[in-house]
Amino acid sequence: MNLLTPRFTNNIPDHVSKCLQLAILLEVSAYPKPGNVHRTSNFQETEYEHFLASAVALAPHFRFASEQGKKVFKEEISLSQIGTGKIIRNAIADVMTWQHGGNTLLGSTILLIPMATASALILACNISFQINKFRTTLKSVVESTTAEDAVNVYDAVTLAQPGGLGKAPRLDVTDMKSKQKILEEGISLFEVFKISSSWDSISSEWVSNYHIAFDVGYPFFVRVLKEAKDVNVATVHTYLKILSEVPDTLISRKAGAEKARWVSIQAKRILEVGGLTTQKGRSSLIGFDRKLHDTAHKLNPGTTADITSATLAVAILNGYRP
Repeated sequence: MNLLTPRFTNNIPDHVSKCLQLAILLEVSAYPKPGNVHRTSNFQETEYEHFLASAVALAPHFRFASEQGKKVFKEEISLSQIGTGKIIRNAIADVMTWQHGGNTLLGSTILLIPMATASALILACNISFQINKFRTTLKSVVESTTAEDAVNVYDAVTLAQPGGLGKAPRLDVTDMKSKQKILEEGISLFEVFKISSSWDSISSEWVSNYHIAFDVGYPFFVRVLKEAKDVNVATVHTYLKILSEVPDTLISRKAGAEKARWVSIQAKRILEVGGLTTQKGRSSLIGFDRKLHDTAHKLNPGTTADITSATLAVAILNGYRP
């Protein structure tokens, strides 16, 4: 594993932004990543290049989120004044301006913006990156969000127009009255994600202190990287690992829970026969990718891809370099 000592540069925001951009680029480039866009497979309306453009668009917003972390460290602002929701909204607005492939990175942006703030905050007060400290700080960042943050994220969702939203029983993002209710009752973004965490894994990651990324994805990625010495293998296998253990909630909303469980079972079977490290595994993986590429994208494990990006972000912030 190419693990460097995870010391920060003099320019913390620039360092953090590069780490998070690299996480997105490695995730989208990993292939064959069943059911998602990757370097050898596109959707009709969304292509690999749209994700590359989106990663470029996010760079200044990762830097700004990192600057906010530094300001918290200097006690120039409080955690509740970071403006996480506004940063996410502005980031998505830029993403939609820089490419014409529709929603590419909404879930990744929601996961990575708080990571940018938290990592900059700890790097400002430590000579090296510490995963435990990072995770504790990340928890404080997301739990300190406000009602204004929630409204701004609702605006981000409106801008991105993601598929498979469905209707929520409370504070539905497509209901114009939801934002007014959030502001009137002072419901924070973290509290909104508590409500949606039972049917959306991005929300659940916020609420569980990024359980999947830290406890499932990261240790598995490190292990496979050491064994295979290939970042593409490690990334694809980590994606399959997450998918095998956590049925994709985007698929659940689009095609139902039973179909999502079926996809998870197939991912587990492919890992069991070796994935990219065996001929049988590679053949199964390629066939699985084709099966999941339906024209309506009902079997697109997009949430799994977003969480894989967060997993890679942990590894890269902790010193991994390809």
